[in-house]
Amino acid sequence: MIGITLSPDAWKDVDSATEALVDKWLVAEGDSVRASQPLANVVLVKTNQEIVAPADGRIEKILVPAGETFAQGKPIAMLKGLP
Repeated sequence: MIGITLSPDAWKDVDSATEALVDKWLVAEGDSVRASQPLANVVLVKTNQEIVAPADGRIEKILVPAGETFAQGKPIAMLKGLP
C-alpha cells in the first residue's frame, strides 16, 4: 500500500503548523488510477495544489474527506499498486 500525500515541495516555505484543505476529490474509493493522474484538489495557504497518483493502482481508502484538513506528511488516501 502507498500513502498518498501532498508533495513535500508544496510545503516548502510554509509554517509547520499550517494545514491544507481537501477541496475536492476527483476519484472515489475503488477507482483504478494511472501514475500522474490527478486525484484531488487541495488548498494550501490560499494556493490550489493538485495531488496526483504516484503509481498505477486502485484507491483503497480515502482517509481525509473533502472539506477536512490535513497536516504535512499525513496520507490523505491509500493506493494499492498494481503488481
